[in-house]
Formats: sequence, structure tokens, C-alpha cells
Amino acid sequence: MKLCSPRISQTARFGRNPKLGGKRDMHRICIYVLVLLFAHSVSASEQSMLARVTVYWHSRGSKQCVSAAGAHLRNGHCAVDPRKIPYGSEVSFPDATCVAVDTGPAVVRRTAARRIGRTPSERNAIVVDRYFESKSQAVAWEALHPHFMKVRVVSPAPARTPVTQIQTNDELTADNPERIAATFLTTSGPFACVGIISGLRDL
Repeated sequence: MKLCSPRISQTARFGRNPKLGGKRDMHRICIYVLVLLFAHSVSASEQSMLARVTVYWHSRGSKQCVSAAGAHLRNGHCAVDPRKIPYGSEVSFPDATCVAVDTGPAVVRRTAARRIGRTPSERNAIVVDRYFESKSQAVAWEALHPHFMKVRVVSPAPARTPVTQIQTNDELTADNPERIAATFLTTSGPFACVGIISGLRDL
């Protein structure tokens, strides 16, 4: 009588295939990167805020015309509370878009909003101080626009540093795909997954 030997899988007979295992690990890492990248893009979405918009200008008697962020002040700049609107953000008004580069005590304390606000939402509004190169420009703009208005704020994208070589220490291994995904995302941004996919072809 012919005896049938039990069927032995390729993994049990020859051990785990390193090529297949490595490819599965890289697929897991790529999925983690995509998830983190999606979450990052959602958190960086633009927002609309009610703002008390004030104006300021450079005084001729003042020698310094440099913002708190270090930029030389010019038309198209504005002062904000950096805790709510990061420097470098684009603040869109009905007539133009300015860049947040400056701040000041009255802006942070929202003095103008609390002083003339008639409703709770106006009194709780942020203050944006729009810069003009001359007093006449500032006064003319202020006379044509309401004190409170909706502004659209778009925060700048975080700085990226290209990745030239993947670290191969104990913390960055296929057994810890979350750590690799986070490292790729914070250093390469949207291009992180491109490198992973390219690596899959070499496995």
C-alpha cells in the first residue's frame, strides 16, 4: 500500500522566504506613510477666521523697519498672534493676500477687538494688523473697509530635508514600520512613498 506523506509548505521546508517577507514589510511601511501623509494634509488645511483688522505704517522718525520674523516690512505684510497664525502664513483679505511676518502686544492681547466688539464673536475675534508703507495708504484702506471681516488663513508647509540614505539602526527596521513611516514623512514629505515603491522593485 502506498503511503502519502504529509504535505509540507515551502516555508516549513526551506524557511521563510526573505524576499517575500521583505516585500510584505515594505508594503506595510508604504501604507503607514500614506496614512500619515493624509493626516498631515488634513491638519494643514486652510481655515477661515473672524478678524478685527487694524492698520499700521512705518514712521519716518523710526530707523528700524524690520518685522518680528526678521523680514523687511513692506506692503503685503501683516502682524498676527504667532500662537494662532504662524509666521509665513498667508492671510487673505477681500482685496489682497498678505504674509504674516510681524506681531505686537496689542495684536496678541486683541485690544482692538475687545474694545469695539459689539457681539461675543467680535470681542473674541483675532486681531490682524495690516502694514502699509505710508500713513495715507493705511488710513485710506481703513476708511473703505469694515472693522471686522472674515479672513482666510493658509499656514506654510513644514520644511523638508531630502533623505539620501535610510538609517539602518535598531530603531529603523521593518519590525517598527511606524517609526520608519514617521521618519520618511518628516524628512521627505509626499515623496517618501515614491522611494518605498521604488525599493519594492529591487526586492
